[in-house]
Amino acid sequence: MKGLDNKRIAVAASRKADTISILLEKKGGKPIPYPIQGEMELHEQTSFQNVRDLVEQPFEWVVLTTGIGSKTLTQAAANNALHNAFFEKLKQTNIAIRGSKTMSWLKENELSPTIVTEDGTMETLLHDLERRKSPESYNRLFLQAYNQDDAVWKDALEDLGFTVYLSQPYAYKRPDEQVTRDLRQEIIKQSIDAVLFTSKTQVQNLFEKQGDHQLVHSFNDQVLAVAVGKVTAKELEKQGIVHVLQPETPKMGAMVVELDNYYRQKTRT
Repeated sequence: MKGLDNKRIAVAASRKADTISILLEKKGGKPIPYPIQGEMELHEQTSFQNVRDLVEQPFEWVVLTTGIGSKTLTQAAANNALHNAFFEKLKQTNIAIRGSKTMSWLKENELSPTIVTEDGTMETLLHDLERRKSPESYNRLFLQAYNQDDAVWKDALEDLGFTVYLSQPYAYKRPDEQVTRDLRQEIIKQSIDAVLFTSKTQVQNLFEKQGDHQLVHSFNDQVLAVAVGKVTAKELEKQGIVHVLQPETPKMGAMVVELDNYYRQKTRT
């Protein structure tokens, strides 16, 4: 008997939701798609302006927070004859990153970071930057972010003494409101066994209403919250969810295996 037999698993992801669903089905689960990520919107003109400012202005640090953002800036540089100047500037500047996808982008482009966060979170990245901040320079910092928590991180960095240039090469549109409402009702009624989250954006979209105690109660009662990694897990915990299941390696396949093992172990006990 498979660990996910007869388990109804909601999938909150939009990107690669089909892949996750196939993995769940192979373990005996019944995946139910509730894509609440929201469609990604690239800001081409903003990206071009960001790249040009990075190339032309002095910066001690470049902070790259997502692989998608790094790739979008790269494409903007290539589209506007700034490819060589963009990468030359990155080679001359301290780079701080979070996340495995950003690290993969660096390796692909033969760039070496000065700071890589151990746990992939912005909180740790802020701590690492504070320790490396130079008292002898203006500490101008280029922050690649997007429309989730960008102002929070900008303010936090400025509180540490950095002068921050905020780059927003992309954003996420609002998800379909009906899909979000349907998922909320499934959770509140506890008619599903678990919800799989692959980003903190999905968590924030689900918990958009402040003080939603019904959702929190359901997660803390019977509905299992599953996160692909630490950043997503922390966002769930911030909402008041006591138990969040997550794999040691932040990968979709590892997340499904962890979920399967969880139910297998629960069956034995």
